[in-house]
Amino acid sequence: MKFDAPLGMNSYHKINQVSQADTLTPADRYQELFVDVQMGCVFDDGKTFVDCAPRQEPEKIVELYRNTRNDAGFDLKAFVLEQFVVAEVPTSAFVSDSNRPLAAHIESLWPVLTRHPQEHPPCSSILPLPYDYIVPGGRFSELYYWDSYFTMLGLYSANRTHLLASMADNFAYLIDTYGHIPNGNRTYYLSRSQPPVFSLMVDLFEKNGVKQAIDYLPQLRKEYCFWMAGGDDLRPGEDYRRCVRMSDGALLNRYWDDRDTPRDESYRQDVLTAQQSNRPVHDVYRDLRAGAESGWDFSSRWQLDPYDLSSICTTNILPIDLNCLLFKLEQQIAMLAQLKEDFILAEEFSQRALRRQEAMNTYFWNEREGAFFDFHWRDNVQRSNLTAATLTPLFVKSASREQAERVKHITVHRLLVEGGISTTEFNKTGQQWDRPNGWAPLQWMAIAGLRNYGYGELAADISKRWLSIVSGLYECDSKLVEKYILRPTEEHACGGEYPLQDGFGWTNGVTYQLLKEDPHHPANYCRAGNRHDFSQ
Repeated sequence: MKFDAPLGMNSYHKINQVSQADTLTPADRYQELFVDVQMGCVFDDGKTFVDCAPRQEPEKIVELYRNTRNDAGFDLKAFVLEQFVVAEVPTSAFVSDSNRPLAAHIESLWPVLTRHPQEHPPCSSILPLPYDYIVPGGRFSELYYWDSYFTMLGLYSANRTHLLASMADNFAYLIDTYGHIPNGNRTYYLSRSQPPVFSLMVDLFEKNGVKQAIDYLPQLRKEYCFWMAGGDDLRPGEDYRRCVRMSDGALLNRYWDDRDTPRDESYRQDVLTAQQSNRPVHDVYRDLRAGAESGWDFSSRWQLDPYDLSSICTTNILPIDLNCLLFKLEQQIAMLAQLKEDFILAEEFSQRALRRQEAMNTYFWNEREGAFFDFHWRDNVQRSNLTAATLTPLFVKSASREQAERVKHITVHRLLVEGGISTTEFNKTGQQWDRPNGWAPLQWMAIAGLRNYGYGELAADISKRWLSIVSGLYECDSKLVEKYILRPTEEHACGGEYPLQDGFGWTNGVTYQLLKEDPHHPANYCRAGNRHDFSQ
């Protein structure tokens, strides 16, 4: 049975007036100027230029560049600084008051990380939004999709209803305007999304009294249409965009990007990575972009060789967690349709969820290992690398009791370390989503998933380990950061394409939620610059 995406704007809060966004990416708009700036390393970080705001009409800047670039003494960096406003990262805003405990420090960060619609500069890559929103921090000065759910956990615990309502309506606006939620509200992110967690957000909205979940049914359906586009027409063995039809007729999903060019924000890195591969460069670019859509950018999880990023093959892999989140979305649409007494729609999505659950058991569950693994659909073989994603079926309650028990066992023996849950089992690959780094969203999904099946003791243990790591580094460096080494250390996590970022949205949200749940944990009393050993 086919279904149509809902049309038009839903009647959530009255939308503020938002100017029509120009969706050209910086690469599209600035053409050879863009390439020369990025390949010439005018800025240390490739994201800097794509976030610049032009001082005059972009077309005039390009014309001026073409007319002057061959002049004697032409200085490309000076030209860029003259023609563009470069956004500065406000480091001073993250200095902690040593008199504040950790939770109070996080509370003080919400205003620092809040952005307002009227601050959107014209003709930049930013996609205007109607309401206030929280950014992660550091180089990430825009709204991010899956980051925001974990940030919202903290907003929910802090009873910041206004910000929750604003974020809810911003995401609904993005779906209604673009047909999906982009990776972030930048033009260069429009060709991809991120892990589909809007259904999880909707649960939070209703739980906090922001809005009833049923009010977001049109947006939930439209997001589902984005992820499933073309899927119903596939024959066994065929693929299209984010959908793959398996040989037995099962329909599963992968990460994708509608472009196959270097990412605007990482242009030079992508060009150099593709040069190291013996595959067509556009295939490598697509896989790098799809890896960015996964949120795990980057990880041995997506690579044939865990120590060689150019072996990335994201679009060949069916991920456990993506399909779990779509299972959750299907279940939620079915439930809300039932409440609206649309019984045909409810039955359709109940069956879709059931078929996906059966397919996940067929392709992701490994009976011998007792865990869920990704599946390489082109080679028709299950991947062998255990990752924290194995806990996602517990998080969305798609696992059986027996499966949950075995996942708990393998988690304790192979993923649990001093500071929480390991991202993967591969160490020091050069990628940030591998050991020894740990990430707040993965800790939360593990904790919540284990609780769903009655493993509260292990969930509490993971929470305590994570809080000890976060609070220990806070006492040492007076800040929260994007990712952590999962052992007591004064070292910072590294790997990936950019330096460690301060802020930091999802660390704040998850940590604040866990502090509120465990008010007696010593992390509640730690102070900046007052180092203690919380590992006991």
